[in-house]
Amino acid sequence: MDNLESITTTMVGWATLYGVKMIVALLIFVIGKWVAKKLSNVTRRLMLSREVDTALVNFMSSMVYYALLIFVVIAALGQVGIQTASFVAIVGAAGLAIGLAMQGSLSNFAAGVLIIIFKPFKIGDFVEMAGTSGVIENIMIFTTEMKTGDNKKVIVPNSSVLGGIITNYSANDTRRVDLIMGIGYSDDIDKAKRVLGELVAADERILKEPAPVIAVSELADSSVNFVVRPWVKSADYWGVYFDLTEAVKKRFDQEGISIPYPQQDIHLHKVES
Repeated sequence: MDNLESITTTMVGWATLYGVKMIVALLIFVIGKWVAKKLSNVTRRLMLSREVDTALVNFMSSMVYYALLIFVVIAALGQVGIQTASFVAIVGAAGLAIGLAMQGSLSNFAAGVLIIIFKPFKIGDFVEMAGTSGVIENIMIFTTEMKTGDNKKVIVPNSSVLGGIITNYSANDTRRVDLIMGIGYSDDIDKAKRVLGELVAADERILKEPAPVIAVSELADSSVNFVVRPWVKSADYWGVYFDLTEAVKKRFDQEGISIPYPQQDIHLHKVES
């Protein structure tokens, strides 16, 4: 009789102990799952507020949810007495092996996420990066696609994009056109400056503010060089650059102002024998 009571007491104590642990584990799982879902939704809303690509939003929110859920399951299993150390070690080793195998891809993925979030450029921008310049056509998770000026398609790994300097020529609404125009030393500097000013003022694409700069910048070996620096809308940059260069040449010819080319004066001295 005493043995039966002892066994009954032990079973009741065991059931009570593990019953409490099961309840706590269940609470950990339920509450943890709810927290994981909430954090996943917060991640989704944050990325959507930054106008991140929908495909990346879905991927990242799901990754956050399942990563947190794994920790919740491990915590719940540990509460009921299951040894999770080996399980965690296996998961960690598997993650490390996958990370090493996909090191390049993960680097490109991380760079792609940063590009989409921080937006150093957008589709349609003319940029120079990774030794290539062109118009951005597509921004993907692992690569960025560009179209060059001669209509070549260039695919750049995102890690290479963020690993170097990015020059975005379309980031601002206005740009400055930088031209250097040389005249001969025998030409009239004031006349040349007046002609350049008239040509700049005649082009309606050139902005009044900031005011264009026309000034002598250098007394070079064969020419007196002017800098001509008008401001234009970014979309008008190359049109103004090419048209103004042509207009200067034609007008200088009309005005009799020379555009010298590199030359050397050779002086010969007769030596009497």
